[in-house]
Amino acid sequence: MKIFKKVAIVSLVIILLFLLGGYFYFQKKFTPSENYLTVSGTAENIPMKWISSNENANSALLFPIKINGINQTFYMQFDSGSPITVFYKNSLESISEKYRNQLKLNSEKNQIAMHFKIGKLNVISSSFEVLNYGNKVDFEDLNAQNIIGTVGTDLLEKRITILDFKQNQFSFINQIKENNFTDFEFKKRKILISAKVEKENLKLLYDSGTSGYELITTKEVWKKYKIENSKLKTEKGNSWGNTLSVFTASAKKQIQFGNLNLKLSEVTYIEGTSELQKFLMKRSGMQGMIGNKLFLNHKLILDCKNEKFKLE
Repeated sequence: MKIFKKVAIVSLVIILLFLLGGYFYFQKKFTPSENYLTVSGTAENIPMKWISSNENANSALLFPIKINGINQTFYMQFDSGSPITVFYKNSLESISEKYRNQLKLNSEKNQIAMHFKIGKLNVISSSFEVLNYGNKVDFEDLNAQNIIGTVGTDLLEKRITILDFKQNQFSFINQIKENNFTDFEFKKRKILISAKVEKENLKLLYDSGTSGYELITTKEVWKKYKIENSKLKTEKGNSWGNTLSVFTASAKKQIQFGNLNLKLSEVTYIEGTSELQKFLMKRSGMQGMIGNKLFLNHKLILDCKNEKFKLE
């Protein structure tokens, strides 16, 4: 009996160590690096730019930027699902070919020192992450939307963000009177907003990378919210090079944020996400993601530093 007891204790210790090790592994892997941005100035009432697809006029939201020393407008996609601002290697290499000695790309570390501007907002870092991604810049087409990177929530942490979808403009400012603001969670630079559909409380990730969708949720919730026998729209999505199957159906619900009710006219679920992504979503307590489409006729104000927001 003593031997069995010792074996049981040893087994329990091994299991606890394994779980503890797994916890620290996930904490390290999915905790963003320290915010390395130096930010000064403000950007006020800057026009938004949208990427359109065949069936979606708001597939992605772009911010116009200028690289210090280069008199040309480039674009960065706004992705509130990304905790860091990153640049695309293929795009930077083509800029470097045209504007020699303007960019300092560290190929070994996949980092770049960069100073860029959004309006009068200056964003500087010596160690922006560079992803092996993106397209060459088209310098010949003056109307080309040359996307060279992604703006993440590290910038939102430095400024109060106003996304005015009614006027199709955005701002990054230092302060605002926070009357009738509501709390939200800003864990690991992820924006988690509480909402309610009918009597069901939901915790939703605001992920502007899923810009063209109102609510992305599980297949089970999708079946519950969609209109029975409604026409199904099927698309292929892209997540950093991974192909996803996206299914959208009509809905006729109200979704409540604070005291404001919005019309929920469609609901979406996705197939092709990894088991790890599903596990992390479940562990976080999230019931889904919301994109920009839900807010198109409204103004969203985010104070990530103080974890307050307002929807007008």
